[in-house]
Amino acid sequence: MAVTKKSGTRKKRSAAPTDAAAQAVHIANTVISPGQRKRIELPVARLPTQTQINLPVEVINGTKAGPRLWLSAAIHGDELNGLEIIQRVLDKIDVRRLRGELVAAPIVNVFGFINRTRYLPDGRDLNRSFPGSAKGSLAARLANLFMAQIVGRCTHGVDLHTAGGDRTNLPQVRANLADPETRRIAEAFAAPLMIQGESPPGSLRHVVAKMNVPIIVYEAGEPSRFNSDAIDLGVKGVLNVLRELGMVRSKKSARRRQSMESADRTWIRAKRSGILRLNVKLGHWVSKGQTIGVIRDAFGDEKSIIKSPDDGIVIGHTNHPLVNAGDALIHLAKNVTTHSSAGNSE
Repeated sequence: MAVTKKSGTRKKRSAAPTDAAAQAVHIANTVISPGQRKRIELPVARLPTQTQINLPVEVINGTKAGPRLWLSAAIHGDELNGLEIIQRVLDKIDVRRLRGELVAAPIVNVFGFINRTRYLPDGRDLNRSFPGSAKGSLAARLANLFMAQIVGRCTHGVDLHTAGGDRTNLPQVRANLADPETRRIAEAFAAPLMIQGESPPGSLRHVVAKMNVPIIVYEAGEPSRFNSDAIDLGVKGVLNVLRELGMVRSKKSARRRQSMESADRTWIRAKRSGILRLNVKLGHWVSKGQTIGVIRDAFGDEKSIIKSPDDGIVIGHTNHPLVNAGDALIHLAKNVTTHSSAGNSE
């Protein structure tokens, strides 16, 4: 499939940050003065054993006023790449040179993280439970706490995810690209692909976007393990966003790079049960009618050929060879264009 240039002029960037002094940050019962960084434990709930479970947060309050950005990871407790991304970003931040406020929550779903599962003990998906309720289910209470203490005080957000289940994702940013400020930070992140589309009701992105707070979701890799390429790209992306917002500075000159963009996706599903062998990998371009895999029985007979229904690029696929009829096999982005952006890259 030919890749075409996206037409149009670049929008004007926001004004440079001022030299106004930062103000003290108040989260829960903790005060973080300008030029300080502190770690806070936000009480969530107690286990049946009465062990207290807390939401760990690190707050870095710069010396100058500026945007307030939150970073969140492990909203699904088995999605680990974002945790490592946040750790590496925090290692690179010098509070003396930071403008604005950086709030990092590397393990939002502490229950799922401890139990190595996507969900909470009540079986709910935290990323379908926002904005939550102080008197609701365990998931609703955790969502409400995160919204009140973290999201409610920030001007921008980056939420870090991986694929779920036995799947893996090509590094991609998902966002409401129709919003100029959201598009600005999505372009700055410079993932291989930007995806325009609505987010599921109850997800953090869905709720935050309705509050007119710019938020992007970075999806990359697979759950329950670290994927080094996805992590490296994520660290660079977050630092790019910090530079774009004027929160940190870089001595490196701007350079032109390209990311792809799509607003049209489809899942290719299994037509029969059996043992799957894929012929494509993440990032592969496929053509309509191209054979992209085969499903066979235990003896290799009665094979079912899988063909691509459209031209596009593979942005996700299952990792498990055992499939049932109707299982999602390949996530395909269609009508892909390139989009040029300029910015600093680590």
